[in-house]
Amino acid sequence: MTRTNRAPGGRTRLGALVGAGTLVAGLATALVPATLATAAPDDCEQGQAVQRTADFLQRCLPGEAPAEGAAAKAEAKAAGVLPEGAQASKRMALLANIPKAGAFAQESSFNSDIAFQGDYAFIGNYDGFVIYDVKNPARPQRVTQVVCPGSQNDVSVMGDLLFLSTDSRRTDDSCQSGPAAPISTTDPTQVLTDYWEGIKVFDISDVKGPRYVAAVETDCGSHTHTLVPDKAGETAYLYVSSYSPSPQLADCQPPHDKISIVEVPLDDPASARVAAEPVLFPRGGNPGSGPTKQNPNGWSATTGCHDITAYPEKDIAAGACMGDGVLWDISDRLAPKVIDQVRDNKNFSFWHSATFNNAGTKVVFTDELGGGGAPTCNPQVGPNRGADGIYDIEGEGRDSELVFKSYYKIPRAQSDTENCVAHNGSLIPVEGRDIMVQAWYQGGISVFDFTDSENPVELAWFDRGALDDERLVLGGSWSAYWYNGKIISSDIQKGLDVLDVRHPLVNGAKSYRYEQEHFNPQSQPQY
Repeated sequence: MTRTNRAPGGRTRLGALVGAGTLVAGLATALVPATLATAAPDDCEQGQAVQRTADFLQRCLPGEAPAEGAAAKAEAKAAGVLPEGAQASKRMALLANIPKAGAFAQESSFNSDIAFQGDYAFIGNYDGFVIYDVKNPARPQRVTQVVCPGSQNDVSVMGDLLFLSTDSRRTDDSCQSGPAAPISTTDPTQVLTDYWEGIKVFDISDVKGPRYVAAVETDCGSHTHTLVPDKAGETAYLYVSSYSPSPQLADCQPPHDKISIVEVPLDDPASARVAAEPVLFPRGGNPGSGPTKQNPNGWSATTGCHDITAYPEKDIAAGACMGDGVLWDISDRLAPKVIDQVRDNKNFSFWHSATFNNAGTKVVFTDELGGGGAPTCNPQVGPNRGADGIYDIEGEGRDSELVFKSYYKIPRAQSDTENCVAHNGSLIPVEGRDIMVQAWYQGGISVFDFTDSENPVELAWFDRGALDDERLVLGGSWSAYWYNGKIISSDIQKGLDVLDVRHPLVNGAKSYRYEQEHFNPQSQPQY
């Protein structure tokens, strides 16, 4: 069934202050509500924080505004020197940065998503991918860089294999390919047939010399993909998300209400193939809309999915499918079934990605208003658009329903030259609480607690500041994930960032290591 949210109401500090006329567009300043009283020390004993409510977190552990003068210098010395123009709460510190280099150094070479295995982080780039050694997170090292153009180059890993998404029409499936011919704007009857896009497979058994071993073409390409292992651990299933069909594309015909599932036997990757193309919206998805009085940006029609997050241990997945948020049963890996389907035509414009809590009882969906290239973290847009939508999963099995609870958006206004919107993040493995880290492009990185689904609270943050005060340059953190005790961030322009969170609620997570050797954030492990 498909349901539309009823009277959702988010709570963020940004929203509380916009009505009072407190925010000024262009200020990248941490704002703390005047209603937050200074708590007495005995009421704010940090050792009891896990047992306290969201009200306790707001009063006792707020995201602090940057200090000034001598105090600012003392904090910088304790937390590490921030880059020029950057700000952070005292509970977040930048430990290391490795800039983009070589063929990836240019402004148009965007860094994208991240996957992890053992001591290594694999970061996609529109022109290929980079492997970093992050065994010592304070001193990461670039191991190798593979040039293989094909945006977005979303990446995942399993065993000796790395999978790369190509969502731009190329002349062929090689790493030497060029852009294919564009769609004709003058002849609507012309149908393009000579192009390739889909999944590439690399052997990474030698991280210093990855080897290209296979390619699988998929309808409408592969904007993102989600790795879902079979239960025996012998096969990788890739749930391929793609969209934007056109009658002028031979391999991307409307209505495209489906995903592609690529099957890759780990011991024979050369035999990778499209094993299924399940239609997930047999009655059609959200028809979409242009601007309305209620939602000035309108909302996307559903013609496929943008991203899928799987929770293999619980046999469920959440699909962010343009105009729809979807909950799936994936107990049969090749035949996912829709359990529930929701819409938010009031505030969501483009359902972008999803994150479960560890119990599998909540989903945080993101709205990528403006496609990631617009300044939407400002008073004009407000706190409920370009935000996270937090949903509880009520009921069990096929009777489960997604129930809206609140919105979360960073409580700092960004300038008009900073692209900022909710983007990729992951859970921080804190037992008994729901805490995640999330990228916000040039809005920076935010750590927030959504244990109380109706009252999410920010715990720590980092904001590098505008890349350019005169023009909007696409940049900022594309993905920020928790891995082996630290936050690893892929910054579109600045490269690899490693950050430390110094907060009592997450200290216990610093020694945690995932049981499996690999970590693909869109394939959530259970902790």
